[in-house]
Amino acid sequence: MASDDPEPIFNEVIHAPVRLRICGLLDTYGTLRFDVLRDTLGISDATCSKHLKTLADHGYVQLDKKADEGGKAYKVTWVRLTSEGGSAFRSHVAALRQIVAGQ
Repeated sequence: MASDDPEPIFNEVIHAPVRLRICGLLDTYGTLRFDVLRDTLGISDATCSKHLKTLADHGYVQLDKKADEGGKAYKVTWVRLTSEGGSAFRSHVAALRQIVAGQ
């Protein structure tokens, strides 16, 4: 394992399929709007909110509500991985790679 490779640590919180996909999208694209995340995953508002709450409760994502740039009255929720969340996700992916490799 190279020095910048994450230590393989299986993470039960991230492993749930929807949460794994959320972390993968955020790790790849950075900050995403809630509606983009929900639509990309093809899930309901309630399902997306539930999984984001679980990730936020563990310190893996940060949720920021900001006024819509178009001046509309509602707020838009932006989601991003925290540094802890990014590290946990990459460690989980490393653990999955070990499993797939039969290690």
